[in-house]
Formats: sequence, C-alpha cells, structure tokens
Amino acid sequence: MSKEAKPNDLRTKSADELKSLLLDLRKTQFNLRFQRATGQNEGVGQVRQVRRDIARVKTIMAQKKSISSAAAQ
Repeated sequence: MSKEAKPNDLRTKSADELKSLLLDLRKTQFNLRFQRATGQNEGVGQVRQVRRDIARVKTIMAQKKSISSAAAQ
C-alpha cells in the first residue's frame, strides 16, 4: 500500500475484503523486511507505514467482530 489506510474507508469494507487486505499488507511487510535484510530497501518509512496499516485493519476487524457478537446476544 503506497498510501495510508483511512479508518473510515476500512469500516465500509466487508470482512472478506479486510482479510484480503490484511493478507496483502503482510506480504508487503515480508517483502520490505526481505529487502532490508539484503540492503535493497529504498523507502525507509514504508516499513513503519505498513505496520501501522496492519494494526488499523486488525483493529477494525476486532471492532466489527465485537459489534456482531453484541448484536447476536
């Protein structure tokens, strides 16, 4: 992801879309770690941004899960 994931945009996505986005972000994170280990990393701030985007997606997923479990009770 080249730009920051906005929380409002993430809230409009379905659970499946969030899961696929999380998978893509983790692949990106792996590739950036691999680049850093081999000395090819160009974007210094990308690692930090991807890590924060992963946290945003996981937070939104947890919020949606707690809302759906509260509605079921």
